[in-house]
Amino acid sequence: MRKISRAITILASLGAAAGFAGAAHADDYTGHFQVKVLATGVLPSGHIDSIKGDPLGLTKSEGALYGLQTQANNNVVPTLAVEYFLKPNISFETICCVTGHHVSASANSGAVPGVNLVDHITILPATLTVKYHLVGMLPAGIKPYVGVGPAVFIMLSDRPSETVKSALGVTRTKLSSNVGAVVQAGVDVPVGHGYGISLDAKKYFVGTTAHFYAGSVDALDADVKLDPWVISAGVSYRF
Repeated sequence: MRKISRAITILASLGAAAGFAGAAHADDYTGHFQVKVLATGVLPSGHIDSIKGDPLGLTKSEGALYGLQTQANNNVVPTLAVEYFLKPNISFETICCVTGHHVSASANSGAVPGVNLVDHITILPATLTVKYHLVGMLPAGIKPYVGVGPAVFIMLSDRPSETVKSALGVTRTKLSSNVGAVVQAGVDVPVGHGYGISLDAKKYFVGTTAHFYAGSVDALDADVKLDPWVISAGVSYRF
């Protein structure tokens, strides 16, 4: 009887070990890629951090832009993310998207209250993050994660609004491409056969310098905080 009990205990232990190994293998994404197709909300700040140059005194007490403050509009764009798992809980992820915005003046900004200042701003937010996945913390293979990495906001295009052209004589604008950082958190929820649902939130810390030109004169330079929240949801496929 004791031998039978011992045999049952051994078999039960082996079964549990086999089950654990199977679960661990199912969670072992080492060497695998994961592709995500996401809908992404981009929510930038767009506030002026400081005025770097104002040779014409546009933002001074009697200037046309006295009290100037700005904000950028929100946008929703499609996003593609590609992720590679170096280990079961360590991965690298990069995203591909292009987002468009405009920057408008605050309600008390001198001669241009509440109107667009810079239109047709197109940004490529090149991003690479290292992610740590909390493997085995939740049931059904659900994986929360956190990440951090560098980001480069590449300004593809921008131009002054018609109001700024007519009211201030601005002929050209130029937003600088800048390097910054990003932190992220999210969760991957598997639904079977390599497919899953992904929820992700990123906070960027990136700015730009906005140049306003009147002919050949660099009439105004302002450091602007972009610092967007980027919120995404979509589907994933692992292979």
